[in-house]
Amino acid sequence: MLTHNDQTVANCLEVLDQALPLGLGHIGFKDVGVPPDIQAELTRRIKGAGATSYLEVVSETPEACLDSARIAVELGVDRLLGGTDIDAIGPVIEGSVTKGSPVAYYPFVGFPTGHPTRLGGTPHDIAQHCKSFMRQGAAGVDLLAYRAIDADPVDLVRAAREALPKGELIVAGSINSTAQVNLMAELGVDGITIGTAIFENSFAPDRPGIVGQLEAAIEAVAPLPHI
Repeated sequence: MLTHNDQTVANCLEVLDQALPLGLGHIGFKDVGVPPDIQAELTRRIKGAGATSYLEVVSETPEACLDSARIAVELGVDRLLGGTDIDAIGPVIEGSVTKGSPVAYYPFVGFPTGHPTRLGGTPHDIAQHCKSFMRQGAAGVDLLAYRAIDADPVDLVRAAREALPKGELIVAGSINSTAQVNLMAELGVDGITIGTAIFENSFAPDRPGIVGQLEAAIEAVAPLPHI
């Protein structure tokens, strides 16, 4: 993710230019931090490189989240992450099909609040949300496991995985080490996001710089069966 502290970094286009030669297959950004024209250019370049594009919604009001869903459709991103109001966002996403650029939707499970986002909710809450969202047509869910304030992150991941026999489970937020990546793979997670750790040189402290951090993350993920 081209993001730091839950917002797209101002120099995202420059960072993207450094990242694309590494062959990344999945690249995303937040709905806050840069204006729509930069978001459009990011999407164009990501898709032009053959990578899957992601927009994650971290806006706090229902109206702003809905606006971001509309922007995602206009941009033509491949996957929209975040938001919780699937009743409102779902019809917007359905409109992407008629545009010829279908957007897969992965809503937040649990009770996200604040910015940077924190996650409330028990394993039971997470499981119920997973089941409900899948019945409503989501492609999977976005779980902020390491932002949890009411439960152990691993317990939340286990609950979500068990409740998603078919849908994809993406764990987003505060992934900052190879050990966490390995653990998520062992738990059957389908995808993770890494953003702030890259920009703070904390994923692999011995490999400073954007390229060094990204190379370390790619190496960590490459041999794993589920990610």
